[in-house]
Amino acid sequence: MELIDRFKVLLAALLHGQEDLRLEQVPDPTPAAGEVVIQVGVATTCGTDLKVWRRGGHAKMLIPPTLFGHEGAGQIVALGAGVTNWQVGDRIVANNSAPCMECFFCQRQEYSLCANLTWNNGTFAEYLKIPAPIVEHNLLQIPDELPWELAAMTEPLSCVLHGVARSHIKSKDQVVVLGDGAIGLMFVAALSGKAEVLLWGGNNHRLEIGQKLGAAQTFNYHQIPDIPSVVKELTQGWGADVVIEATGVPSVWETAIACARPGATVNLFGGCPRDTSITVNTEQLHYSELTLKGVFHNTPEYVRSALALIASRKIPFELLISEQRPLKDLEQVFCEMKARQVIKVAMIP
Repeated sequence: MELIDRFKVLLAALLHGQEDLRLEQVPDPTPAAGEVVIQVGVATTCGTDLKVWRRGGHAKMLIPPTLFGHEGAGQIVALGAGVTNWQVGDRIVANNSAPCMECFFCQRQEYSLCANLTWNNGTFAEYLKIPAPIVEHNLLQIPDELPWELAAMTEPLSCVLHGVARSHIKSKDQVVVLGDGAIGLMFVAALSGKAEVLLWGGNNHRLEIGQKLGAAQTFNYHQIPDIPSVVKELTQGWGADVVIEATGVPSVWETAIACARPGATVNLFGGCPRDTSITVNTEQLHYSELTLKGVFHNTPEYVRSALALIASRKIPFELLISEQRPLKDLEQVFCEMKARQVIKVAMIP
């Protein structure tokens, strides 16, 4: 692959505000010490990107105007000074963050809570610069036979694997997953064969994919709106052992709690809009000994586990890719995601 043509017009998507996404010319990315530049092979769309586009920002990851997109895979085209473990031409996937390894939380190996996370956005572009901390801690080689679009899903799957680990699911547990987006479907796939998964969503096509990924039963909440009652009917009147909320809607957080049996763990995984709140019944929380758990982001361990799982081809993650589209169609793709017409789209720069 050729190095970046210094006179070429480079394009990248920038988020300027609420549902304001623009494809613009950007300067050539030049790697500083410890950095690399990649030519993006594929950038996949994500439910988090959709929420950020609709809300116009993110509490932690970015502040508009900014480069946009955080799932991608590509090939190294330039190396900064001091980078010795990588070569031009290497096929890589870069996580969208890296912990500092030094703060209060990192010293306790709670890397997703790192006080100094290095974030990186901008996968919806022809080229992307990878910051030095990510090069050091969260840049991984892609097997030659693994397609770009599958490798690009490493980041969301790593978040899911982190969520699974924090849910402490036991063999034969009955697990309710609320949400049939890419994250909810990844939870189903990650739990296949390890628990009985009851998947709830609002799209029959996505629910069919959930069945293919291992859901024991699927339910359309448009047809069966009283989710907690049905869950209790299916669990001897008690409720689910573990409930995973994967929508980021406050009312669904409350539904998740209502689906839980005494002693259950409720994983409130979907990030809600800033400054929202929910109502929790203190009697239920206390006397039923519920564990309500927020789980955020990933760690270097799960980034590696995610790529390894994808590369094993044991799970047909390609079912989550609705189609491939050129970068110029990005705004239209987000409109289609908003209308729930597609799950994930592989954007080709």
